[in-house]
Amino acid sequence: MPNAISGFSKLTKPEKIEWLLDTYFSDKEAARTLVKQYWNSDEKLQKLHDEFIENTITNYYLPLGIAPNFLINNKLYTIPMAIEESSVVAAASKAAKFWMDRGGFKAEVISTEKIGQVHFTYNSDFESLKTFFETVKPKLIASTSDITKNMKRRGGGILDIELKDKSKDLDNYYQLHATFETLDAMGANFINSCLEQFAKTFKNEATKLKGDLDIVMSILSNYVPNCLVRAEVSCPISELKSKDIANPKLFADKFKQAVNIAEIEPYRAVTHNKGIMNGIDAVVLATGNDFRAVEAGVHAFASRNGRYSSLTHCSINDGIFKFWIEIPLALGTVGGLTSLHPLVKFSLEMLEKPSAKDLMQIVAVAGLAQNFAALKSLTTTGIQEGHMKMHLMNILNQFEATPEEKTHLIEYFKTNVVTHSAVAEAINNIRIN
Repeated sequence: MPNAISGFSKLTKPEKIEWLLDTYFSDKEAARTLVKQYWNSDEKLQKLHDEFIENTITNYYLPLGIAPNFLINNKLYTIPMAIEESSVVAAASKAAKFWMDRGGFKAEVISTEKIGQVHFTYNSDFESLKTFFETVKPKLIASTSDITKNMKRRGGGILDIELKDKSKDLDNYYQLHATFETLDAMGANFINSCLEQFAKTFKNEATKLKGDLDIVMSILSNYVPNCLVRAEVSCPISELKSKDIANPKLFADKFKQAVNIAEIEPYRAVTHNKGIMNGIDAVVLATGNDFRAVEAGVHAFASRNGRYSSLTHCSINDGIFKFWIEIPLALGTVGGLTSLHPLVKFSLEMLEKPSAKDLMQIVAVAGLAQNFAALKSLTTTGIQEGHMKMHLMNILNQFEATPEEKTHLIEYFKTNVVTHSAVAEAINNIRIN
C-alpha cells in the first residue's frame, strides 16, 4: 500500500508525475512516455489545458466527430459530437439523413427558467417566518444589485424568490427558492453568487426575527424542469418507407409499441434513455457544457411522476406518425470553457455561433435522432448488426491488426456476423496461413 503524501498540490507538474510513476508503475519509462505522448506540442495550448483543472499530468483525448445533414427548423446543421462509443455518430447521421428527406426536425424552447436555493433551518413558527420573509424579500433582491446589473442590462436576472416550508419532510427545514434567467450563459457562477448574497442578507436581517435561523448552504439546482425544450419529427406513415422499412404501417406500430414499453417499464426506460443521452452528452461535451449536470437533471425529470420513464413519446393519429422529446436542458454558449477551449470554440463556430436557446434545440434534436436510430434498429434488423460492424475496428485494434489484415477482415465481415470470438478466429486463420 502506498504511503499518503502531503503537500502534493504544491509540487510542480514534473514532480507530480515522478511521484506517480515511482508509486504505482513497474515500467516507469513506458508510463512516462505515454503521459508525454498526450501532451500538446504547443506549450501555450498545453498550459491552457493544464489550468482547466488541478493536479494535471496529461490530456485525455476523446474523438470529436461530426454528424451532417441535420435539418432543424428548416436550417441545415452539421453537429459536433465528442464521444468514445462506436456507432453513435453513424446512427445520428443516418437518422438525420432519414428525416431530412421527410421535412426535418422541428424544435422549440418552451421555457428557460433556472433554479437556485438557500437551505436553512428555523426553530419557531412558520407564520412569523413568512411575515419576515415578505418584509425582507425586496432587500434580498436589492443586495445583489452589483452582481445582477450586467445580466439585467442584457435582459436577464432574478425572476422571483419564494419561501418554501419543508418542515414536514425534515424538522425545521425551509428554503429560499429562487428562479433566474441567465440568457446565453449556463449561469452557475451567477446564480451561486446571488444565492450566497441572499443568504448573507437574510441571516443579517434575521436578528429581528424571534427564534434561531441558521443557513445550511446556498447552491443552484441542476434540476431545471422549467428550462424545457421540445423536438419532434412527423410524417405520413406511408412516407416512412425506405430500403429497410418495407412495410411502413407495421414499422410505425412496432416502433410506437417500443416507445410505450419504455414509458411503463423502468428496466427498459433506463437503457432507452441512455441511448438518448449518447446523442445529448456528445454535443453537450463538444460545446463545453456540463454533461454531468445535464444527466442528473434529465434523469430526475424522467422520474418526475414517481416512476422512471421514457423521455421520448410517439403517436399515430389519422395516418400521421409523430415522435418527440421534451427535455430540461440548462446550457450556455458564453462563459466557462466556451471562450477558452479551442475545440469548443471550433464546435460553436461549426454550429454558426448559436444562442443558448439555439443550442438547446440542437442538443434535443441530437437526442431524438439517436433514439430514433436505436429504435429503428431494434424493431427491424436488431441493434447488434449495425453496432458490431461499427465496433469491428475497435476489436481489430485490440488484436493489433496490420493495415492489410484490416482491409481483408472489413471485407470479410461485410457478409459475416461480427462478434469478438469471430474476429479472433478470423484473424488467427489469417496469421496461421
